Amino acid sequence: MSEFVSDAATVAKRNLLKIRRVPDLLVFTTLQPIMFVLLFGYVFGSLAGSGAAVQGGYREFMMAGIFTQTIIFGATITGYMMAEDMQKGVIDRFRTLPMHPSAVLFGRTVTDVLNNVLVLIVMSLTGLLIGWRIRGSFLDAAVAYLLMLAFAFALSWVFAYIGLRVRSPEVVNNASFMVIFPVTFIANTFVPSENMPSVLKAFAGWNPVSTITQAAREGFGNLYALSGGQGHAVVDEATRYTWALQHPVLYTAIWAVLLLVIFVPLSTRAYQKAVAK
Repeated sequence: MSEFVSDAATVAKRNLLKIRRVPDLLVFTTLQPIMFVLLFGYVFGSLAGSGAAVQGGYREFMMAGIFTQTIIFGATITGYMMAEDMQKGVIDRFRTLPMHPSAVLFGRTVTDVLNNVLVLIVMSLTGLLIGWRIRGSFLDAAVAYLLMLAFAFALSWVFAYIGLRVRSPEVVNNASFMVIFPVTFIANTFVPSENMPSVLKAFAGWNPVSTITQAAREGFGNLYALSGGQGHAVVDEATRYTWALQHPVLYTAIWAVLLLVIFVPLSTRAYQKAVAK
């Protein structure tokens, strides 16, 4: 076990050094989250209506959604980097080393969790600058952050499997975007899902992206940011229209565990097949 942890830590360190030494990765990690917060906060905020109070309320509403969207897109880095390492022969070099066969996968997924921690910190600071506030308790906010990171970690294993199977970074990027983009928007990330057409509303109500966002809004105390003076009971009834949205932490945790149970063995098996060739 100690050998596995040591090997995984070594791989994670290698990946972190690569992020620091490759300017493009560093820019993506730090500047893109800032751009997203400012773009969505001011452009979508202006569409919410006139007045500082209305736009400020929307910025509080959208922060949980943009956190969720960003960490999910960040999870695709796992697949891209695995495919790139396969394509460049890095995995072949790992095969010649006396290391645990699963250390590469765990090192890669742990690296992307740490990358997401940095992204969340940068986005949180940017959000505070444009008026977002955590209005819930420290513990509730910590649970919200941990839930997002846990789901991103589980999703990284999905993309690790895709990266090992596809082996082309460009295909991983394009395929991931085609799936993730609509899934993150047919949710309550940037607009209230209860106002969507019936079919989209039903999909959004059971979409784990919606439940992560819902859990984060509740944890940050931003659930009523768009209430416009309505009572909390009215807002609760409107936003929690499915069992999943009524129990967002539990539902998201179930999804995370399910993804790990399915894709950790699949990814490990795919990696072992790849290095055996």
